[in-house]
Amino acid sequence: MSLNGVKVIEFAGLAPGPFAGLVLAHNGASVIRIDRPSSATRDLLCAGKQSIALDMKTASGLQVAKDLIAKADVLIDPFRPGVLEKLGLGPEVFHTSDEREGLNDRLIYARLAGFPRNGTHSTMAGHDINYIALSGILSMLPGTMDKPTFPLNLIADFAGGGLLCANGILLAMIERGRSGRGQVVNVDMVSGSRYISSFPLLSAGSGAWGGPRGTNFLDGGAPFYDVYTCSDGKWMSVGCLEPQFFAQFISKFNEVMRSGGKQGSWSPSQSTQSTKEDWPKLRKYLDDGFKTQPRDFWTEVFHGTDACAVPVLSPTEAAQLHGSLHPMPHPELSRMSSPPLQDEIKTLNPGKHTVDILRELGLSEEDIRRLVAEGALGKEAREPERPKLKL
Repeated sequence: MSLNGVKVIEFAGLAPGPFAGLVLAHNGASVIRIDRPSSATRDLLCAGKQSIALDMKTASGLQVAKDLIAKADVLIDPFRPGVLEKLGLGPEVFHTSDEREGLNDRLIYARLAGFPRNGTHSTMAGHDINYIALSGILSMLPGTMDKPTFPLNLIADFAGGGLLCANGILLAMIERGRSGRGQVVNVDMVSGSRYISSFPLLSAGSGAWGGPRGTNFLDGGAPFYDVYTCSDGKWMSVGCLEPQFFAQFISKFNEVMRSGGKQGSWSPSQSTQSTKEDWPKLRKYLDDGFKTQPRDFWTEVFHGTDACAVPVLSPTEAAQLHGSLHPMPHPELSRMSSPPLQDEIKTLNPGKHTVDILRELGLSEEDIRRLVAEGALGKEAREPERPKLKL
């Protein structure tokens, strides 16, 4: 795989950091997650990773972390600005400068922050909804007439955060191949959300976004780009934006309405798509029509056509369609195989591979016992009443 031999250190976090690490692991990188002792995690983005539990409040635990980073190709930092600097693990420790020689000048130091690092919000807490709020894109998203809604935490956390972080790491690796030096990759999820939203933001006030929110082609204003409820409470997605696709869609839909005696006194034609004053009537026609039959009926009607109408699948249905609960790594590369799929969704217990990682780092059994005694691996590792690490 393309990243075989690449060593990544990922400080445990939520959503964007783990996803960036997962992208690298899926492509062959060896990813070690540094967890806090006693931490509990529900991180599901852990396939192919290892975990070491370190108490970095101890001098020896901090030293182990520094040693791991000194031998790594990539570090993923998910903390607020300044956290790793206070620990003595900032990029200046590893990168060579005019003043000092660094511990690992080839290190790609990837930093994931919520807000721009030099902005007025840089040290504030936040989440996806806050980042897209400041990016400008939340104000353009569909919702009710009163307010926009948000697409889970997909835009900032995963697209503008984790995925762009992985992309930045790969770009830095390409540059390192020429220069021999690593660098800092700065990703913030406000700027990342803006970047992945370039098309709507650059189009604001014109084209597909020429009118107020909720009146345009892609924000819920167009009845031929929306989701409709069927008689069984399930949904169909309709996205026939182009005239030739709308023509196929409305022809099929009208045919079903006629055959069921449900067409009524008004029915749309192909020209209805371009007559915006008829959109309210078209929406009601589609609303009422979809509710006459279950989702799978409509799926069959439009299957194999260019009507751009497909069923909205539940996560379980989608897993059955794609053959796995796990989304496959993407994109596919013709000369590189994807990792095997797991049969079940698993989490990675913090510290599961602590001893193996320490041994690989070159520590002896005596060294590891010393770390246990000093509390570097957490108090659980040294308390006599609890199970100890297996040396």
